[in-house]
Amino acid sequence: MRELIETVDAWQAEGVAFGRAVVVRTFGSAPRPAGAVMLAAADGRLAGSVSGGCVEGAAFEQIEGARASDRARVIRYGISDEQAWDVGLACGGTIDVLVEPRVRPEIIAAARDAGVCVAIPLPGDAPTAEFGPVAPGPGEAPSALILVGADGSLSGSLGSAVADAQLRSAALAALDRGESATVQVDGRQVFLEAYPVRSRLVVVGAVEVARFLVRFARELGYETIVIDGRAAFATPARFPDVDRLIVGWPDEVADAIGLGPRDAVAVLTHDLKFDEPAIVEALQRGCRYVGAVGSRKTQGDRRERLRAAGLSDPELDRLRGPVGLDLGGRAPAETALAIMAEIVAERRGGTGRPMRERIQA
Repeated sequence: MRELIETVDAWQAEGVAFGRAVVVRTFGSAPRPAGAVMLAAADGRLAGSVSGGCVEGAAFEQIEGARASDRARVIRYGISDEQAWDVGLACGGTIDVLVEPRVRPEIIAAARDAGVCVAIPLPGDAPTAEFGPVAPGPGEAPSALILVGADGSLSGSLGSAVADAQLRSAALAALDRGESATVQVDGRQVFLEAYPVRSRLVVVGAVEVARFLVRFARELGYETIVIDGRAAFATPARFPDVDRLIVGWPDEVADAIGLGPRDAVAVLTHDLKFDEPAIVEALQRGCRYVGAVGSRKTQGDRRERLRAAGLSDPELDRLRGPVGLDLGGRAPAETALAIMAEIVAERRGGTGRPMRERIQA
């Protein structure tokens, strides 16, 4: 939903009614993940996607039907006309799509903010098992939403303390992963629409690679900070896309920026007196990813100095160096892509191997 907020604002300003379809569960090679959203306006306009094009037309019709009946339902789209309700997915996967007659204000507010998981109890006739029923039931009026904050706060209830505790635990896990999902809570299917605090990339060194790295990170939804002690390098003209530009020493500004576990840190300056204090701070504060430029020999020498500075071997083992995946490129943009690829792989649990090897395995 976050990527559609500008569309939501525009349609609301025009007074146009609209509903939505959201992927709540996937099986196999689904084209879009859980949480992917498509909006359909009463005047025929579409925004977003639930399948990359395979079922958008059918989903639009279902949204129109939901708006007319004011009922929500879950529809399964599978790999062929026989296995899906009315259309198939060319990719061979299966998706369950929640169709809602309108986008409720709590969801819009959550998409604007961060650190909120919206729990949506699914209609009682929603399909469950991978090969369960595919024809949609009659649906039901949209259920009351439950909001779970990143601090564990709960607004709303499933009706019992035990169920609410289970829901809170599952929602916090979804926020931590940064992924939406459908879970079973006390015998009821609940879709957890996660709006986590934005992941953050802290780049130490306003070098040429950093310029491309900030662009890639921004496109992927990261908040970005660039830190450099050289004012001539750390300028808005060189980094027009960065969220925050700081002239200073990284170990001295760590407290000010709240450096911590949600951050990825890329250290790029090739300057010992600048790089190594930044690495120490990032590792000791438990940053989720810490990478530093330098050859293998440089990394070995650096490791000894960092150990002498007080870092433990388990902390040092978390340092990615040489930084990035081996893509074979050497240009600044290629190096930045290799670094960003490794950051995404770490965050998502990827192997960094070719997809064909993963599929064969």
